[in-house]
Amino acid sequence: MEVLVQWFSTHLSQFISPEGAVFIISMIPILELRGGLLAASLLKIPAVKAIPICIAGNIIPIPFILLFIRQIFKWLKKTKLFRGLIIKLENRAMGKSDQIKRYEFLGLLLFVGIPLPGTGAWTGSLIASLLEVDIKKSSIAIFCGLVMATVIMYVVSYGIVGNVVH
Repeated sequence: MEVLVQWFSTHLSQFISPEGAVFIISMIPILELRGGLLAASLLKIPAVKAIPICIAGNIIPIPFILLFIRQIFKWLKKTKLFRGLIIKLENRAMGKSDQIKRYEFLGLLLFVGIPLPGTGAWTGSLIASLLEVDIKKSSIAIFCGLVMATVIMYVVSYGIVGNVVH
């Protein structure tokens, strides 16, 4: 992930402001808020400025995923080109859904909040949508998970990585 963050940070910041690059990185699946905060740290953006940018960037796609992803996947599965990819994405997401099925709100919060590979707001939203978890409950759980991930990644990005890189 660090390699992707550095690549995006370097290449995006040539064309847009460092803050804009961090915002875009935070919107990208896989990188999300975690990648955004790492990039902000590498680009020497103060944490007080970076945190709201990363949260906003990461949260913008969530309502669209929660509301529309099942219909989009259903439509894409009808096409020969995307059928295999969509089935693979659904299976991968549902393979990580056990804790969310069992604990719903708390499971979703922890899934999004503990920054591990393959977890985060995008995957959490996808799973919540596929499991048809109540949108209000899933939105609150995902937002709380983002806050939790923000705290953890702040310590990692600005504490550990910040002290090593700077």
